[in-house]
Amino acid sequence: MKKIALIGLFMLSAGSYAQSNPQLVSHYEAFYQQMKAQGDVRGVIDALTHLNVLSPSPERRDTLAYFYANSKQYVQAINVLGTEKDAEASDLAVEVKAISLKSLNQPQLAVQQFDIMFGRNPDVYLAYELADLNLQIGKTVEAKTYINYGLENTKDEQMLPFYEANPPYQVPLKAAFKYQEGLFLYNEDKTNMDEAIRLIDEAIVMAPNFNIAKQIKEILLKQKQAQNAASAEEKQKQDTKN
Repeated sequence: MKKIALIGLFMLSAGSYAQSNPQLVSHYEAFYQQMKAQGDVRGVIDALTHLNVLSPSPERRDTLAYFYANSKQYVQAINVLGTEKDAEASDLAVEVKAISLKSLNQPQLAVQQFDIMFGRNPDVYLAYELADLNLQIGKTVEAKTYINYGLENTKDEQMLPFYEANPPYQVPLKAAFKYQEGLFLYNEDKTNMDEAIRLIDEAIVMAPNFNIAKQIKEILLKQKQAQNAASAEEKQKQDTKN
């Protein structure tokens, strides 16, 4: 008898939920709009989470992930969207995945999303991101393709911000690609350090405030000095033997 009563209670509750679902959706849609009007990101995320449970749709899911990423909650954004390379995903979903995975230091996964973005709308800024990511994961052939695209298509007035210094600064995008060209050459052939340094020097001439390029140049110069010292020591040993 108790089991029958419990089943009846469950069916009644389910029926009540089905009847109230449209009202709940209307409530959270209104709540979502109000939170947006107030600029309350936490409230927007809460509203979209409820809506995505009550009445899921790709648009609501993508928008929820966007608000997570926009508030730098990248893990949550990826938990909503996943990391898969999906050529059918919306532009918003792909962009959120790309930015989130890059921010989470997942270049091998991020590059897949940037590839989709570039395929849909080729752009010099995307080319820079793809060159940078491919250099990070050792795909020098792919990196060179995007560096060449950037050097050929970048306009003089286009600038690129860097945030590793405080305060942040910006340099001409052409200088950034020239710097990447030097990095590519160094990664491809570490014995050709002079040419890599020359290319990075070109970038510094175009952008005297290019702090990261200066730092990399110093590192390469120290490596070159160490190599020269090692070569001189080896030569001295050989001369002594002879």
